[in-house]
Amino acid sequence: MEKRSVIDLHCDLLAYLLMNPDATPDDGAFGASFPFLRDGNVNLQVMAIFTAVEEESSKKGVAQSAIYKQMQEDYSKQVFQAEAGFTSDTDKRIGVIAALESASGICNETEPLDNAFRNLETIISNVGRLFYISFTHHTENRFGGGNYAKAGLKPDGEALLDYMDGREIAIDLSHTSDALAHDILDYTYRKGLKVPVIASHSNFRDIWDHPRNLTRENAIEVINRGGLIGMNFLRAFLNNDQPTALLDHIRYGFDLPGGDNAMCFGADFFYVGDFPDPARDPYYFPEHEDATKYHALMDSLKGDLSEGQLSALAHKNVERFIAENWT
Repeated sequence: MEKRSVIDLHCDLLAYLLMNPDATPDDGAFGASFPFLRDGNVNLQVMAIFTAVEEESSKKGVAQSAIYKQMQEDYSKQVFQAEAGFTSDTDKRIGVIAALESASGICNETEPLDNAFRNLETIISNVGRLFYISFTHHTENRFGGGNYAKAGLKPDGEALLDYMDGREIAIDLSHTSDALAHDILDYTYRKGLKVPVIASHSNFRDIWDHPRNLTRENAIEVINRGGLIGMNFLRAFLNNDQPTALLDHIRYGFDLPGGDNAMCFGADFFYVGDFPDPARDPYYFPEHEDATKYHALMDSLKGDLSEGQLSALAHKNVERFIAENWT
């Protein structure tokens, strides 16, 4: 089995470490822990700062950024901060970079908006660089509607987009309502904002009808703006019964106009022990349950994708995006 270099756009290791103080990035309880990343030849892992809509959300967001900073110090022989110019052969260690999953991590529902920007600056100071910001998670917050909500872009969301203009931070559509996705795309276009657009860990609604998945229209818009679409490995967003559905999502993405330049991985590994939902058990099919599984998956696609397309999926599309958007 060939082991290409792999880049993945989303995991929740930081939230796992916050919620489980005795855990370490080296343990085997988490699908994107360091041993799994090494065995999977993952050269860059984006680590999300995840918070729900709750009173302590901004404290938890800043706390996860501090965990990220300390992790870089404690595990400097294993990981390094990814910066402009990153490619999969930059360093033999695992490259890491932080992202913000839900802007509730910078401001709860009642704090003054000024607190959001102070907290965001603190987080960026701790982590060095943010790859992207998702405004919402599943539910609605002060910035807009999540994937299970109906609200679109709110004034606080507009203010955050204005802040992001020219700061080399992408806006992530993975957890937006359809209305919020539409409004973000419209607002950034009308205002001429320099904010890259991605979907870090989303699949395709035409393959599996779930509100977490991208409509064809939004997927094509992400592609047309030079963005990325990271394939999510969670069973609920693939097909409840068919592990091979992940292959269908990937093939569909490559068949979209320009999809060759956007497709990548965003496996969305998180600690399922913190989310006891019997209806979703198992959260991952065995074929996709940890970061060692990318290569068997790509081997299964060899009859459908060229070697160039497989390399694009594995790492080259993200490297292209970094080269075009980071200085």
